[in-house]
Amino acid sequence: MKRALLLPLSLAVLAGCTVGPDFHKPKAQAPATWRDPLPAAESRVTTAAADPAWWKIFNDPMLTELETEVAASNLDLRAATFRLAESTAERRIASAAQFPHMEANASYARERASTNGILGLMGTMEQEMAGNIASGTQGFGPAALPGGVGNPSFNLPQYGMSASWEVDLWGHVRRQVEAANAAMRGTEEMRRGILVSLMAETAQDYIDLRATQSQIGILNHNIDIARNSVKLTTLRFEQGAATRLDVAEATGQLHGFESRLSPLKSEEIHLLNALSFLVARQPGELDARLGTPAAVPPVPTDIPVGLPSQLAERRPDVRMAVERLHAATASIGVAIADFFPRITLSGSLDVQALQFSGLGSWASRQYGFGPTATLPLFEGGRLTGQLHLRKAQQQEAATVFQRTVLKAWEEIDDAMAAFTAAQNERDRLAEAVHENEIAVETAKAQYVQGSADFLNVLTLQNALLNSQSTLVASTARVAESVTHLYRALGGGWETVYPVRAHHGSHA
Repeated sequence: MKRALLLPLSLAVLAGCTVGPDFHKPKAQAPATWRDPLPAAESRVTTAAADPAWWKIFNDPMLTELETEVAASNLDLRAATFRLAESTAERRIASAAQFPHMEANASYARERASTNGILGLMGTMEQEMAGNIASGTQGFGPAALPGGVGNPSFNLPQYGMSASWEVDLWGHVRRQVEAANAAMRGTEEMRRGILVSLMAETAQDYIDLRATQSQIGILNHNIDIARNSVKLTTLRFEQGAATRLDVAEATGQLHGFESRLSPLKSEEIHLLNALSFLVARQPGELDARLGTPAAVPPVPTDIPVGLPSQLAERRPDVRMAVERLHAATASIGVAIADFFPRITLSGSLDVQALQFSGLGSWASRQYGFGPTATLPLFEGGRLTGQLHLRKAQQQEAATVFQRTVLKAWEEIDDAMAAFTAAQNERDRLAEAVHENEIAVETAKAQYVQGSADFLNVLTLQNALLNSQSTLVASTARVAESVTHLYRALGGGWETVYPVRAHHGSHA
């Protein structure tokens, strides 16, 4: 009895062995504080916990509505969801190797054996009639029937079942499952990364749309002013108080302002279509909702971004790099296990008879069971090459992880610097617009009084329009820099795909 239990017990102990390196999650070095290389501005980042739905800091219901629709309808995100489903199925396929493989079978055949074939080596004990041979009570061979008649045809029905199971002595299967788990999690992080990019892209397109609409409004206002200037100079020319040059210059400025309108209108349509595409709608479907002009969403004083140490847990690309390193590490174990013996336990139980009536007889059973061991003896260097490949892939994955983390810090640092710079630029431009407005009003008054020429008015009016347009663009850049910052931080995916427990160990 003890000997009978010795082999299964030994196999169970060996099945607990797992060759190859164990995965240890790498540490992402993080600075103690965020760095801002430029002078402080009105709005600043804080280490308060960031809201996963970061776009709500703009306090714009339409933007929040669009972000929700993107998360629910975007086609790129839907395709990524199917890629995750594919990866989950691949993980399930890999996991199936941990369990026994069982199948049932049944067959029927009408057969005839060749007298002159290999069965001719098997003779009968004595001469029998064909009917007796086919009844299953007597063998067949050259002595079965004399002359050229040969062996008779016979029925061969059978049914049964078989099972096999690879004893995972060295963790070959377990490492495959571990790698498949890591690959599945990496695919999920890729989907989260797509979501982060989509959320930031939606906010940026929306901000650009509002900026373009604001510029259209400013331009229309200046066009109205230019029309009034044409009327004024024409009236003064008719009264002899102005020259034909004044009229021509005023008219030329009007047409110049009008020429800027079409490109802005085209840009507005382009941005509306871009937002429609993001929410999986036909071009023009959002015109009714977004066609009414609105201001660029304001940026609050405090921008919560959390702690630097949270970066590795937040950015999907860093998390994906970790999972790819995990998968590459587990694959080394698979390659090492290929050098060791593999043992498969298999067995079958069938019922076979030459007559259907005999299928119910216990005497018709046939079975076989036992272990099968395979050991690679000569592979021409294939296994060694495969091991070297897996090790190189792991080193590559480790390098990619380091690069991903370093790139993340670069993007965050750049985004913070851009955020501060955009605010400083906006504040100076706001002062420039204010002074230009004073200059235009002063020049107009002097022109009416006859103490200044009309060219000075037109020059200052052009400068005012340019500074106003530049201020709107700069205001948009401040808001966009916030979207770039949160994109660099990797925020937004938690609102749709929260972290949940996965099957499989990280160890």
